[in-house]
Amino acid sequence: MRLRLTLILLPLIAAGALAQERSLSIDADFLTRGEVRHGGLPNVDGESAVSKDYASFILERTLLGMSLAKKNLSAKVTAQHSGTWGSSEGGVFNIYEAWVRMSSPGGLFFKVGRQNLSYDDQRIFGADDWAMTARSHDVLLAGYEGHGQKIHVFGAFNQNVANINGGTYYAGGLQPYKTMGAAWYHIDVPDWHLGASLLLMDAGMQGGEKDKPDERTYHQQLAGTYLSFTPHRWKAEAAYYRQMGKGEQGLPIRAWMASGKVSYTPSGRWSFYSGYDYMSGDKDFATPSSGQIGVIRHSVIKGFSSLYGSHHKFYGAMDFFYVTTYVHGFTPGLQNIFIGGRWSPGKKASFDASYHFLATATELQNAGKPLGHEIELASSYRLSSEAKVSLGFSYMRGTETMVVLKRTDENRQLRWGWIMLTVTPKFFSGKW
Repeated sequence: MRLRLTLILLPLIAAGALAQERSLSIDADFLTRGEVRHGGLPNVDGESAVSKDYASFILERTLLGMSLAKKNLSAKVTAQHSGTWGSSEGGVFNIYEAWVRMSSPGGLFFKVGRQNLSYDDQRIFGADDWAMTARSHDVLLAGYEGHGQKIHVFGAFNQNVANINGGTYYAGGLQPYKTMGAAWYHIDVPDWHLGASLLLMDAGMQGGEKDKPDERTYHQQLAGTYLSFTPHRWKAEAAYYRQMGKGEQGLPIRAWMASGKVSYTPSGRWSFYSGYDYMSGDKDFATPSSGQIGVIRHSVIKGFSSLYGSHHKFYGAMDFFYVTTYVHGFTPGLQNIFIGGRWSPGKKASFDASYHFLATATELQNAGKPLGHEIELASSYRLSSEAKVSLGFSYMRGTETMVVLKRTDENRQLRWGWIMLTVTPKFFSGKW
């Protein structure tokens, strides 16, 4: 009798175990943001703006994803659409994620396909979630995670088409690099409240232009570290990165950046922070008050490039720096002194305020270093577990240097307001 009962129950027990091994979920991310700008992002080079004109528009982004997971194997596919309300062009539709991950019980794993790369504070690699088209990479990633340590090694090779013979000039599709390889190591030491990371990267950029391609691929390297120290209510962060190698025109690169930030959370409702960013820049430019910026031929590139990070997070919400360029590709670097705070009166609401003083890193001919002062206000309220509304207002008082470098007469007093609705429903979640 017991044998019969065991034979009957075994398949049921096995089925129950298998039910915990497979899961399927379907979710979405709907983001709608309305903006009103009085100045802000620059116009086409050399084109002045009429400062009395306001610009207003509504942007939308939709992500629809499906995830499948079972023991030692998981996969995800996410489609993305972004556009402007009323546009006849239909916006942009692409695949944001399409990857499969295979793992072992010991902590080793492989992840291959289109995926976002987000490391440390997202300064070099970040998802850039504020943008209407979130950033992802086509890479093969191998890693280990366990015992308070993480090691990721990944590489990419980009091509426009699958040629039968020969290669093609890579004009820049998903990402601007032709090849990319990187290694990231992170360790947590809980007893010391310390976290430390090391990042090494090589990016191959194809020289020339599409109509006049350069067969060579110029390789530039980046090496740096990120540190975090979190004793009790304090958090201190520091980062340093150095770039070397050769640029797309074959010139050697000698650039660097450093940053530091200190945060203090006296209670669950209040938090404050302050910090400083420095990005090296090139000196070999003349900046007359009108006409073209004079470029003096230089033999070394000293302007730091923040590559594939979440730029909106760091250098002012109005995205003047590293999201948009200076006129004619001028690279004077950047200094960013900032201070801010957050008040959360409850679990659903929060209010933020911050101030940035911005300046070039290098001395300019016929112009001072200061670029301007930016004040930012933002708030958010969670309507439910799946919906949140946010709004913000930014004001920037630019200097004469800002007018010269951006080449628009609107860059004196800039205003920008926005309101955003984010809804992240989970349509289905099941196990079998």
